[in-house]
Amino acid sequence: MRTLYVVTHPEATHHVDGLVGGWHDSDLTSHGSAQAARIAEAVAARAPQAEIYSSDLLRTRRTAEVIAARLGTVVVLDSDLREKSFGEAGGRPQSWLDERFVPPPEFGERMRHDEGLPGAETKWDLAVRVYAAVERILKSDAPDQVIVTHGMAATFVLAAWIEMPLESAGRLAFCFSPGGITTLREDDRFHNHAIVALDDVAHLG
Repeated sequence: MRTLYVVTHPEATHHVDGLVGGWHDSDLTSHGSAQAARIAEAVAARAPQAEIYSSDLLRTRRTAEVIAARLGTVVVLDSDLREKSFGEAGGRPQSWLDERFVPPPEFGERMRHDEGLPGAETKWDLAVRVYAAVERILKSDAPDQVIVTHGMAATFVLAAWIEMPLESAGRLAFCFSPGGITTLREDDRFHNHAIVALDDVAHLG
């Protein structure tokens, strides 16, 4: 069997400062660093020889490095696992984004919808690169793998895992907590791709 653990990075400075994340390269807070240590212990208990892949942004990279140090391995960085870029909104107050954000339509084109933020990615842009990253990761024969990523990006990690067509992902949304662990598993007999546990936070206490 293959088991994939999707970790969303724990508390970062943009969370507590009320800023837009995206490609804004925020760091973990001291609380987030403590959470990363708890995540590492949880991963070590479940998959002590796992491969570790991570977004290259600071908050995910630091989380992955804590896990890797606990497992005695290295991190493979992949910029395609980054959070959605919010363009000029990145690093600005959330209120700045809220004043300019154009919600997607109820019907019609939702994946390529322009949200009104200069320089921002569409959900389609995000999904295409996350799907590509997951495809590369799944080429490995390792039985246990960890992906450290971000909340919105994690939704499309799961979409790629269940092989949802990109055109059908316009309404897809999973809720992820900072520091949550989602467990995905492929069985050897039927080769089904199961979502075994979504956004487990029990390890955070």
